[in-house]
Amino acid sequence: MINDNIAKVKERIVASCVRAGRNPAEITIVCVSKDRTVEQIKQALVAGLTDIGENRVQEALLKFRHLTPNGQYLTPIRWHMVGHLQTNKVKDAVRIFDLIHSVDTLHLAQEIDKQAAKIGKVQDVLIQVNTAKEPGKFGLSVNQVLSVIQEMVKLKNLCIKGLMTIAPLVDDAEKARPYFRLLRELKETAHNIKTIPYELNILSMGMTNDFEVAIEEGATMIRLGRAIFEG
Repeated sequence: MINDNIAKVKERIVASCVRAGRNPAEITIVCVSKDRTVEQIKQALVAGLTDIGENRVQEALLKFRHLTPNGQYLTPIRWHMVGHLQTNKVKDAVRIFDLIHSVDTLHLAQEIDKQAAKIGKVQDVLIQVNTAKEPGKFGLSVNQVLSVIQEMVKLKNLCIKGLMTIAPLVDDAEKARPYFRLLRELKETAHNIKTIPYELNILSMGMTNDFEVAIEEGATMIRLGRAIFEG
């Protein structure tokens, strides 16, 4: 089932890219494995996925140990932290995650920089933006992003790779389009005013309910769980 689900997802990605005039090779599927078993993750890896996303550090640590007992798996795995990251979990997070999607405060970025420096690592991160201004949802406001980036680029053991957002849950994916477009425009603004001395290449946006619209608006990473494991 998982193999078939992934094949269907890839077909939908291709169709979305055709509509947007994009290359499907630009899109990375992050397989969100929260509450899924190691066996299910292995099936996704066998089907050709290479990027695994986890919401909780402790759960990720357990799976990491099962899938990389000797520091490697049969195929390369890139580990993504896609859930909210507490500062007291940063030390463990920088040990295993290749990319942290959910940096939502300067304080968190500073702690990541501090813990990464201890192990001689430059940690790749995305800045989470609350594009919908939803109360109670994590992420910087749109108005905060550029000024916070200017402070984050000073951190030597942290590398900002792009931006991330979570659109509101809606009954029609089209209703999520403005929030994805806003994130893309924010990235373009950061480039135009040279807020950051290098290019932001990643837009992490789009989940099972809305990833096709996200791709049409410029997503380079989509975070899928149910579409892979449930169909």
